[in-house]
Amino acid sequence: MNIINKRFMVLLILIFFTIPSIVYVSIPAESSADDLDPLVDIHVTFNLLSIRSFEKDDNHLDFKEYIDRFSSPDFYVKVWINDVLFKSPTWRNQKYIYDPEWSATLDVPDTEEYVNIKIQLWDWNIGFDKICDLSSDYEGLNLQKSSQDGLHDNVDVELMYSIKTGHWFGDDYAYEYDIDNDPSGYGRLNGCDDGSYYQHERDCEMTFSITQTDYDSDTVPYWTEMNVYHTDPTVDDRGRDDDNDGVPLEWEHKWGHYIYYDWHDDTYEHAWVYDPFTYEPHHELDPDFDSINNVEEYLTADMGSDPFREDLFVEQDIMAEGPNGEKTEFPEESKELLRTAYNRRNIVYHLDDGCYGGGEIIPFDESTTQEELQDIYWEYFLHRDEDNWRRGVFHYGLVIWNAERFHGFVFWGGVGPYLDAYQNSAQHMEELSRQPWTDRSVVWASVYMHECGHTLGIFHGNTPGCDDQEGRYPWEIGWWRWRPYKSVMNYGYMYLIVDYSDGSRGKNDFDDWDRIDLTYFDTPQF
Repeated sequence: MNIINKRFMVLLILIFFTIPSIVYVSIPAESSADDLDPLVDIHVTFNLLSIRSFEKDDNHLDFKEYIDRFSSPDFYVKVWINDVLFKSPTWRNQKYIYDPEWSATLDVPDTEEYVNIKIQLWDWNIGFDKICDLSSDYEGLNLQKSSQDGLHDNVDVELMYSIKTGHWFGDDYAYEYDIDNDPSGYGRLNGCDDGSYYQHERDCEMTFSITQTDYDSDTVPYWTEMNVYHTDPTVDDRGRDDDNDGVPLEWEHKWGHYIYYDWHDDTYEHAWVYDPFTYEPHHELDPDFDSINNVEEYLTADMGSDPFREDLFVEQDIMAEGPNGEKTEFPEESKELLRTAYNRRNIVYHLDDGCYGGGEIIPFDESTTQEELQDIYWEYFLHRDEDNWRRGVFHYGLVIWNAERFHGFVFWGGVGPYLDAYQNSAQHMEELSRQPWTDRSVVWASVYMHECGHTLGIFHGNTPGCDDQEGRYPWEIGWWRWRPYKSVMNYGYMYLIVDYSDGSRGKNDFDDWDRIDLTYFDTPQF
């Protein structure tokens, strides 16, 4: 696989010459410069952050194409740093791996700028390990060559890491402009980037970071501090915001850089589109059009946000247990089903169920009115602050015991002209979960995804098969009419799947995924 995409390079060069404000430095492709950091002995570290299987559960019979047909995967990772192989432990029978606390570190030459890194994800099996798909390569897996002795290049992820700037590029990169950005984001790999959402290609997701030793630990390498920013490489500059634009130096450094190759001069060009010492309106900039501006992207950086890839943040507050054992316990597997559905489409789903400061417990109420929902919104979501920064960043997905009127609906929070909140009633979902034709985790996730879809702009008015009351049961005409519309927004599929439709089934199907409006919840509606 070529490390540099030729089309990507041409587009970058065109953009480079049309944006005169960009600061750039020309660097020989094969540098024999002096020590790039005389303060430390340079080590480069690959840090594994998470792994997720995107495997689709169904009755497909071609076992070769599955990760593990009858159990969850047994993942392990192989990483080469400058051709030195590192292998992780095997995580047995796990589809979702968070914070595995595994990394690979190599002492690299201090006089060479570029470090080569290759990544592979494997599933352990007795006598026949299988390589998984993390790549955007469109050729797909070569299933006949999936043993350890017969790898196929299109499942490798190959990167080049710069000791001078602390950035990497190749099969994963950061790039501001929508013309040719990395759809899965920086430090994130997605095997579905080749469009294989519904095929069995062992598609998986991985998040990671790459770091190097840095004397002052501010994530800005010595060379950049000395030659670009002219800051002190012995002083930790994290939190510094000289231009008072709302984002600190280290954030602008990470996201404001890109690199391309000039084949005429045999050089790589480092370019910075964000300057930590020049004011830029980050409170207005939203390069990925997900309604989260760059200041808000910085505020949610610890939650995994990416300013150049779409993010969907949801705060989930739940009602306390009732006096007779009435529970609003949202299943953990339902949360994972939601993450999988959105993440494989590169709308990365962040559910704050208490892990990021949300996840409030609401006092029990046997039957909640519209007015009481607004009181909850004001008290527990906005915390009595009309200007709370979470308003416009997080959707508010409230789980109560029972609503006075409907089991689930979008509601106005009573503050501002926005539709950014929805509720689901646990009593109804538990009743449905007891039906022999349902799965509890799917029921909860399906209903939650349906109501969230309304805050993303999908309604009966713009999508006739959405919320059609006649689409509920097979004996209704609407059920047959809207059968091609395979979406949780269609009552005929609600409780049975966790997905929006992609419009691929012809007449009476609608492409929810393409028409999702991530700005809708933050746009005045009345």
